[in-house]
Order: sequence, then C-alpha cells, then structure tokens
Amino acid sequence: MSEAPRRLSTRPTYLLTQTATHARRLVTEVFGAECARGYHYRLLATLHEFGPASQAELGRRGNMDRSDVVNALNELAAEGHAERTPDPADGRRNIIRITPAGKERLRRLDHALDSAQDRLTAPLSAAEREQLVELLGRLLAHHEQSTPD
Repeated sequence: MSEAPRRLSTRPTYLLTQTATHARRLVTEVFGAECARGYHYRLLATLHEFGPASQAELGRRGNMDRSDVVNALNELAAEGHAERTPDPADGRRNIIRITPAGKERLRRLDHALDSAQDRLTAPLSAAEREQLVELLGRLLAHHEQSTPD
C-alpha cells in the first residue's frame, strides 16, 4: 500500500474507496478485452437470473439509470445478445429477453470477471475471500435499508 497518513490508512472509508478504484480498473480492463462494459454484464446477468423484464425493471434490479439501460440495451440488441418484444399487457413498453447468444456472451463475461476477482483478492485465502464478500454484503444491505428512495 502506498504510504498514507495513519489517519487515512486505518479508516474503512479510505480503504474501501482505494480498493474500489483498483476493482474498477481491473473490471474495466477485463471487460474492455471482451469489448464489453459493466452495464452489459449487469443487464445480461439480470435477464439470465430473473427472466424477461421491462426496461424499467431491469434498471431497478441492475441499479442503473434509465438512459444507461436504453443505451446498453441498444448495444446488446444490435449484437444479438438481447431482444425487445412489445409487452402484450401494455403496448407502450417492451419486454427484454436474453438470447442464446446473450447467454454465451454472459458466460464469457463471467470468466473475464472471475479473473478480475482473482486478481483483486489475490492476497486472500479462499476463506478470507468468502468472509470479505459476506462482510461487504452486510455493509451494503445495512446502508441500502437505511437509505430513503
């Protein structure tokens, strides 16, 4: 770790922020090598796990702004990884589905993301990695519950 004042280097906020910078760089690198962006992964993962959904629902589940959802979906649709079909219950909106090519794309992005995770957590044992994920998940859940919409 670069030399920082102890006042900083012993604070979780500082450590999380600095580590997040490295995490973002690693993820950007591996997705860039796949000609993808994090939004592509979020949308494909959400569609794969939860099934067809409206653009608004995808944005909520993926914690994405509406315009980012539209732009990323346009790219995914153009590449054949997702498809839009009119919602039979509401003709003003579309239902988005992942395609077989999108499932294959997601599989490749999973492997790329796994390599970024391995690089980020390289100094930790498997048990420490699990503990880190559990602790970060608890912190996130706590703050998401206490933050008003």
